[in-house]
Amino acid sequence: MKTVLVFLFAIIFLGPVRGADLKGIPTVTDADTVVISGSTIRLDGIDAPESDQVCLDKNGKNWSCGIAARDALVKQFGLVEWTCRTTGQETYSRRLATCFAGEENINQWLVRTGWAMSFVRYSHRYDPDEEAARGACIGLWEGSFHAPWDWRRRSCQTEIRGCLMVPIDAQDKLCGPRAIPPDPNCTIKATVRSSECVYHLEGGHFYGALIMSGSSKRWFCTEAEAKAAGCRRAKR
Repeated sequence: MKTVLVFLFAIIFLGPVRGADLKGIPTVTDADTVVISGSTIRLDGIDAPESDQVCLDKNGKNWSCGIAARDALVKQFGLVEWTCRTTGQETYSRRLATCFAGEENINQWLVRTGWAMSFVRYSHRYDPDEEAARGACIGLWEGSFHAPWDWRRRSCQTEIRGCLMVPIDAQDKLCGPRAIPPDPNCTIKATVRSSECVYHLEGGHFYGALIMSGSSKRWFCTEAEAKAAGCRRAKR
């Protein structure tokens, strides 16, 4: 009896068992974050651009690559059932998982098609897929971009990547603040700090006064996306 009680205590207070499967049709918030049956899932081993990230296309023009990456994932797998094998828990209580559509490894597909990068800080399992995408100049690699982990803390010295020669003015175009949303439908403003993230909707008390300069500011397209990133709504 004592053993059973200890086991139940572990389930209740330590969260889901490592390796548990989640199944369902996802709500895609960005190219590496989805919600299935109320659980927010961060795709393990990869890092994709945030929905407000801006890259340069093959012609050196500004390109809303975060939205393009998200839309590519939705187009390919947005209407089918996923099976996500959880491997742990990440910041903001998001579950880390490797997800599949049938036999297709979705994490791997995103890197292999150039819409995400191998998250080498934590894993090298998708390094060969990234090299293949870079060699083919597809997805993000078609143009020039900051690695997602660099973009979140970008400055005018941040490394710019690409499969071909990076345009000479790429740094000037990519290092500055995003004064306008990357898409007319992405108008939610947020301030992201290490202690908390707060987002503001149009018409909110502080919305107009919030200046979107610096890497601590983010644009979101939906409240679900902001919440999936660990943000809370401003109180007024």
